[in-house]
Amino acid sequence: MLRNLAAALIGLVFGAGIAISGMANPAKVLNFFDVFGTWDPSLLLVMGSALTVTFIGYRFVLRRPTPMFDGRFHLPAKRDLDLPLIGGSILFGIGWGIAGFCPGGAIPALGSGEPSPLIFVAAMIGGILLANGLRAVSARRQSLA
Repeated sequence: MLRNLAAALIGLVFGAGIAISGMANPAKVLNFFDVFGTWDPSLLLVMGSALTVTFIGYRFVLRRPTPMFDGRFHLPAKRDLDLPLIGGSILFGIGWGIAGFCPGGAIPALGSGEPSPLIFVAAMIGGILLANGLRAVSARRQSLA
């Protein structure tokens, strides 16, 4: 119960930060990417602040033997760059540049009542399901070979 409450509170704070910073507004995000046009550098402050908090926060939290609500930290163990990671990163960037939404910005924008975040989230869920299906097919083929 406490774990779920903490997760809900963290999600609420994250969503509020995304909404207040303007990252749930696709026009603001697209202007950030338009460096030769209507460039809006204000998101640099948001991203720089997020990196600073993450950098300091990880050093502080990882001093603990375990997280507060789990038996171990779930940190990425994979260190190499492979085709799925690079391809997924490229697709993420293209999607962000076209729609002006990233997943973190689209979820809070669902509350706006606009159809575009709903379409984005539906497409994102479809992409996740497609990627998981392709991964399962690939794993099945490798196990048969």
